[in-house]
Amino acid sequence: MRLGRVVGSLWSSVKTEQLEGVRLLLIQPIDEAGANAGRTLIAADAIGAGAGDTIYWCRGKEASFAMLPAAVGADAAVVGIVDSITLASAG
Repeated sequence: MRLGRVVGSLWSSVKTEQLEGVRLLLIQPIDEAGANAGRTLIAADAIGAGAGDTIYWCRGKEASFAMLPAAVGADAAVVGIVDSITLASAG
């Protein structure tokens, strides 16, 4: 799983039947300090995240598991909303 921030949403009127009713979000990957860490991507929303939320997401085959029992062809999915991040101190 990876960290990200919801930066927008995507609307599509023409899509496969698998994606009917699935909310699509624009995700900015971030590092543990909250800095941008990669290119923005589109992810299926499995949990109801909203704009500005810090989330964790997964990519690949596992992303489709978040949408079960529906069979959704998703390459990325939002699977959790982050409440807080605690980093262990070095030393």
